[in-house]
Amino acid sequence: MASVHESLYFNPMMTNGVVHANVFGIKDWVTPYKISVLALLYDMTASKITLPERRRLNKLILPLQQGPDLTLGQFLKTVEECCPQTAYAVKLRLHEMADGELKDMEYFFSTLPTPFTAFDSEAYKTSVVGLFMRHMLLAYNKLSFSQVYKLYKSLQHYYHSHYAKPTDGQVDLPALVADDSDMDLTSTEDTVGDRIDREEMDTPLHESELRNDNTPSRGPLSQKQAEYFLARQAYLLKNDENKALKPAALQEELNNMLKFNPDFAEAHYLNYLNSMRVQDIFLSAHCLLHYFDRLILSGNEGKSNGDEGYGRSLRYAALNLASLHCRFGHYQQADLALQEAIRIAQESNDHVCLQHCLSWLYTLEQMKGSDSTVLTEDSVKMAAHFCLPYLASLGIQSLVQQGATQGKTAHKLMDALKDTDILHWKHSLSELIEISLAQTTSIWRMYGKSTMALQQAQLLLNMSSLEPVNFGVQQNNTEAFAVALCHLAELHAEQGLYGAVSEILLHLKEQFPPHSQHAKLWMLCDLKIQFERHMNEGKYHLAEPLVTAIAAINKTEGLYRKGQVLKALNRSTEAYSVLQRLQVHCERTKCTEVVIRVMLSTAELHWESSGFSTALPLLLQALSLARQHHLQQLASETILHLAFTQLMLGVPEHALRVLHEAIEPVLAHGSVMDKGRALLLTARCQMAVAGFRPNGQGQADLPLAVLAVDTLNEAAAYFSKLNCKERLRDVHYLQAQLHRSLGQTSQCNKSAMLFRLLDQELQSPAPPVSMRL
Repeated sequence: MASVHESLYFNPMMTNGVVHANVFGIKDWVTPYKISVLALLYDMTASKITLPERRRLNKLILPLQQGPDLTLGQFLKTVEECCPQTAYAVKLRLHEMADGELKDMEYFFSTLPTPFTAFDSEAYKTSVVGLFMRHMLLAYNKLSFSQVYKLYKSLQHYYHSHYAKPTDGQVDLPALVADDSDMDLTSTEDTVGDRIDREEMDTPLHESELRNDNTPSRGPLSQKQAEYFLARQAYLLKNDENKALKPAALQEELNNMLKFNPDFAEAHYLNYLNSMRVQDIFLSAHCLLHYFDRLILSGNEGKSNGDEGYGRSLRYAALNLASLHCRFGHYQQADLALQEAIRIAQESNDHVCLQHCLSWLYTLEQMKGSDSTVLTEDSVKMAAHFCLPYLASLGIQSLVQQGATQGKTAHKLMDALKDTDILHWKHSLSELIEISLAQTTSIWRMYGKSTMALQQAQLLLNMSSLEPVNFGVQQNNTEAFAVALCHLAELHAEQGLYGAVSEILLHLKEQFPPHSQHAKLWMLCDLKIQFERHMNEGKYHLAEPLVTAIAAINKTEGLYRKGQVLKALNRSTEAYSVLQRLQVHCERTKCTEVVIRVMLSTAELHWESSGFSTALPLLLQALSLARQHHLQQLASETILHLAFTQLMLGVPEHALRVLHEAIEPVLAHGSVMDKGRALLLTARCQMAVAGFRPNGQGQADLPLAVLAVDTLNEAAAYFSKLNCKERLRDVHYLQAQLHRSLGQTSQCNKSAMLFRLLDQELQSPAPPVSMRL
């Protein structure tokens, strides 16, 4: 890392041996702010600071030099965050100049170590810092006495205005600039033409760039400032949207920029990205088309590639338009734009563009719900042939996702992902590494391996990004991170750790604001967790309104939960109708997980009418589907339903044997609710096998009855963790009867008292214990 930051001082800014002379604009002024930056560089050289502080300051130098002028308060606050000692030294040095005399400022410039005069200077003469110091010294040395005096008065105003208004972060910098209008590097004479040119080219861009607020700027911008602003905002939108300007503030900035230069293509593209943040389809398409129009009109493509540049812009414009329509679900428009891009790319024999088109083609088919396996395989082969590792890896990941839904075994999918991971690390494809880890997390959860899913999610969240970390940003607002955090929240919710869930969701809401692209992921996750919690606690009146909100984001999930609520409210006919409609839809879209869950819910509806034998074929079909697709969690849940059905049909011995098959994976990977239900069912089977009768008749098998007591105690601990009072009431009821049959009067009275308290609190008739799992 040190070598990267030291390049600011030592490495020449050269390309093929040619020094870039225009790194800093030739029209920059000698301003009080630039003197503050010089003081910072001087004190960094003169004072002893630790290596971490030096690294932080080195990372700050380039934004300070290239960014807009800051007020003294903003500047000192920025430096103080990196190194308080250096910030104090800079403040002291500015105080000596501003509260002293003109000779103090002269003395500062005369003692400043330069890349030419000081042999031990850390700043190499063609480095970033060296060029900046050369520029400033040349500009200062060309000033006349009157201009030096104006500069000194500006420095005094710059320094004292900070202390005159300590609570006001905004100082009138344009006024300072007006005072310094004579201080130009190219001429010591002030002409009207020069003054107008400076006003057009070098107005400060954004005073709040380094302090991250949303105060809009006004006036025309210099090319350097505009490029710096656009590059930074685009990078922040990609990597950490929260640190970018808010959509409205950024839109105002871009409108101001385009008002003075309507043909600025890059500004139109940033406008397109900003519109995508707020899901504005009209403005997004409008800005995207303007970007490519300006790109073609500017001649940048044509100058570098001749006539080919014009065609290249057209085909990539069509391809971007297709991706835009895909994102908003406009499949017909996306298909038309994609066909246009393919046609132009074929005419130009552009294989790279054709590969991108093929990737979007199979993505579009997947969005439509069609089988795109053949197209995806062709895309992977062609991408490998043309040495396009990014597209090849995306294709393999798409095939893995399709294979998971089609019932491929876990080891085949993991082998495929392992091969792509080797490719990712070889080519440093950081974004695809994150996608791969998030995909692995989702696959393990689908298979019911919660421990493995938790491990993969933690691995992703603790992985250092391979992206260059500019502007102090870690890459943590991508879709992969959102998916991993949502899985993490759901896994904690399954274990009853709602405090941790709240913290995770709070972080998601901060990292992915409601207007952002991936906000729907945590919104759906939050609603599902709330719904399950209310259902577990028996608060069906609170769960019912959440169904509409869930359906607005995901219709399938909303319809399934509507059936769950109707079933819980004993509206069996309506619930059955909803579930049947959902099953037909999911069978058509090949959503196997939901089909199995619908079958289990339908079997529970049969139980309510004592149709246990009717439920058996449905449960066996669900078990066959779960095993065919290697869905262990759903298979275990189905086995619990089968065991309950066998218990109700009067064969508890068979039910207990079936339970032994499912209890281990449930206790290892299941949710707290599943563990409690499994143990409650096991206790009931043990009671039935032991010969226990509710009326106390007959002699129960003592060892099995004692084992059933222990099992019920463990089930009660799980239900208590979820505050599931209805289930606890059932447990205490069975415990009281068991203790009574065993002659344990005190324990029987305690369980009976707990049952009575819960029954009075719930104020609802307890459903027959024999009618639900």
